[in-house]
Amino acid sequence: MARISGAAAILGVVLGSGGAHPAAQRADRTAAGGGPNIIYIMADDLGYGELGSYGQTRIKTPRLDQMAAEGMRFTQFYAGSPVCAPSRATLLTGRHTGHAAVRDNHELGGFLDEGERGQLPLPPGTPTFARALAAGGR
Repeated sequence: MARISGAAAILGVVLGSGGAHPAAQRADRTAAGGGPNIIYIMADDLGYGELGSYGQTRIKTPRLDQMAAEGMRFTQFYAGSPVCAPSRATLLTGRHTGHAAVRDNHELGGFLDEGERGQLPLPPGTPTFARALAAGGR
Protein backbone atom coordinates (compact mmCIF):
# COMPACT_ATOMS: atom_id res chain seq x y z
CA MET A 1 0.00 0.00 0.00
CA ALA A 2 1.23 3.51 -0.80
CA ARG A 3 2.55 5.53 2.10
CA ILE A 4 0.92 8.87 2.70
CA SER A 5 2.20 11.54 5.06
CA GLY A 6 0.68 12.42 8.42
CA ALA A 7 -0.62 15.73 7.06
CA ALA A 8 -2.69 13.99 4.41
CA ALA A 9 -3.95 11.43 6.92
CA ILE A 10 -5.06 14.22 9.25
CA LEU A 11 -6.74 15.97 6.32
CA GLY A 12 -8.63 12.76 5.59
CA VAL A 13 -9.80 12.42 9.19
CA VAL A 14 -10.93 16.04 9.36
CA LEU A 15 -12.72 15.91 6.02
CA GLY A 16 -14.24 12.50 6.71
CA SER A 17 -15.65 13.57 10.07
CA GLY A 18 -18.82 14.98 8.56
CA GLY A 19 -18.27 18.49 9.89
CA ALA A 20 -20.99 20.73 11.25
CA HIS A 21 -22.79 21.34 7.94
CA PRO A 22 -26.18 19.54 7.85
CA ALA A 23 -25.62 18.19 4.33
CA ALA A 24 -22.27 16.72 5.37
CA GLN A 25 -23.89 15.09 8.43
CA ARG A 26 -26.64 13.52 6.30
CA ALA A 27 -24.14 12.28 3.73
CA ASP A 28 -21.95 10.85 6.50
CA ARG A 29 -24.86 8.80 7.88
CA THR A 30 -25.67 7.40 4.45
CA ALA A 31 -22.14 6.72 3.20
CA ALA A 32 -22.04 3.33 1.49
CA GLY A 33 -20.00 0.76 3.37
CA GLY A 34 -19.46 3.03 6.36
CA GLY A 35 -16.24 4.45 4.90
CA PRO A 36 -15.16 8.06 5.02
CA ASN A 37 -17.32 10.53 3.15
CA ILE A 38 -14.91 13.15 1.86
CA ILE A 39 -16.02 16.32 0.17
CA TYR A 40 -13.16 18.62 -0.70
CA ILE A 41 -13.78 22.03 -2.21
CA MET A 42 -10.76 23.66 -3.78
CA ALA A 43 -11.07 27.08 -5.31
CA ASP A 44 -7.72 27.73 -6.95
CA ASP A 45 -6.40 31.29 -6.58
CA LEU A 46 -9.38 32.36 -4.46
CA GLY A 47 -8.90 34.01 -1.08
CA TYR A 48 -11.76 33.81 1.42
CA GLY A 49 -12.13 37.61 1.20
CA GLU A 50 -13.15 37.13 -2.43
CA LEU A 51 -16.43 35.39 -1.54
CA GLY A 52 -19.76 37.21 -1.44
CA SER A 53 -20.35 35.98 2.10
CA TYR A 54 -17.36 38.05 3.24
CA GLY A 55 -18.43 41.24 1.47
CA GLN A 56 -17.02 40.86 -2.05
CA THR A 57 -19.56 42.15 -4.61
CA ARG A 58 -18.06 41.73 -8.09
CA ILE A 59 -17.74 37.94 -8.46
CA LYS A 60 -20.85 35.85 -7.81
CA THR A 61 -20.31 32.89 -5.46
CA PRO A 62 -23.90 31.84 -4.66
CA ARG A 63 -23.27 28.22 -3.62
CA LEU A 64 -20.38 29.09 -1.32
CA ASP A 65 -22.39 32.03 0.05
CA GLN A 66 -25.29 29.67 0.81
CA MET A 67 -22.96 27.26 2.61
CA ALA A 68 -21.63 30.18 4.68
CA ALA A 69 -25.18 31.32 5.51
CA GLU A 70 -25.93 27.77 6.72
CA GLY A 71 -22.92 27.83 9.04
CA MET A 72 -20.01 26.48 7.00
CA ARG A 73 -17.40 29.24 7.06
CA PHE A 74 -14.10 28.87 5.23
CA THR A 75 -11.69 30.81 7.44
CA GLN A 76 -9.05 28.33 8.60
CA PHE A 77 -6.99 26.61 5.96
CA TYR A 78 -3.38 26.42 4.95
CA ALA A 79 -2.23 26.40 1.34
CA GLY A 80 0.92 24.40 0.73
CA SER A 81 2.37 27.06 -1.56
CA PRO A 82 1.60 30.61 -2.68
CA VAL A 83 1.14 29.42 -6.29
CA CYS A 84 -1.36 26.91 -7.64
CA ALA A 85 0.49 23.85 -9.04
CA PRO A 86 2.66 23.15 -5.98
CA SER A 87 -0.30 23.87 -3.71
CA ARG A 88 -2.32 21.18 -5.54
CA ALA A 89 0.64 18.77 -5.37
CA THR A 90 0.91 19.37 -1.62
CA LEU A 91 -2.78 18.55 -1.22
CA LEU A 92 -2.55 15.40 -3.35
CA THR A 93 0.64 13.99 -1.84
CA GLY A 94 0.76 15.37 1.70
CA ARG A 95 4.34 16.46 1.08
CA HIS A 96 5.50 20.01 1.72
CA THR A 97 7.07 21.76 -1.24
CA GLY A 98 10.59 21.00 -0.03
CA HIS A 99 9.91 17.29 -0.65
CA ALA A 100 7.39 17.52 -3.48
CA ALA A 101 8.26 16.96 -7.13
CA VAL A 102 6.17 19.98 -8.20
CA ARG A 103 7.69 23.13 -6.72
CA ASP A 104 6.55 25.88 -9.07
CA ASN A 105 4.17 26.59 -11.94
CA HIS A 106 6.37 24.99 -14.58
CA GLU A 107 4.54 25.45 -17.88
CA LEU A 108 4.96 22.84 -20.60
CA GLY A 109 4.82 24.60 -23.94
CA GLY A 110 3.86 28.20 -24.37
CA PHE A 111 1.30 30.50 -22.83
CA LEU A 112 -0.71 30.99 -26.02
CA ASP A 113 -3.61 28.57 -26.51
CA GLU A 114 -2.01 26.86 -29.51
CA GLY A 115 1.25 26.21 -27.64
CA GLU A 116 -0.12 25.36 -24.21
CA ARG A 117 0.39 21.80 -22.97
CA GLY A 118 -0.42 22.21 -19.27
CA GLN A 119 1.93 22.12 -16.33
CA LEU A 120 4.54 19.68 -15.08
CA PRO A 121 2.63 16.65 -13.72
CA LEU A 122 3.40 14.49 -10.73
CA PRO A 123 5.82 11.69 -11.64
CA PRO A 124 4.10 8.36 -12.42
CA GLY A 125 3.52 6.26 -9.33
CA THR A 126 3.71 9.17 -6.86
CA PRO A 127 1.78 8.20 -3.72
CA THR A 128 -1.32 10.38 -3.45
CA PHE A 129 -4.23 10.73 -1.07
CA ALA A 130 -6.59 9.28 -3.71
CA ARG A 131 -4.36 6.25 -4.31
CA ALA A 132 -4.21 5.57 -0.57
CA LEU A 133 -8.02 5.67 -0.39
CA ALA A 134 -8.32 3.42 -3.46
CA ALA A 135 -5.88 0.91 -1.98
CA GLY A 136 -8.08 0.81 1.12
CA GLY A 137 -11.14 -0.02 -0.97
CA ARG A 138 -12.68 3.46 -0.86
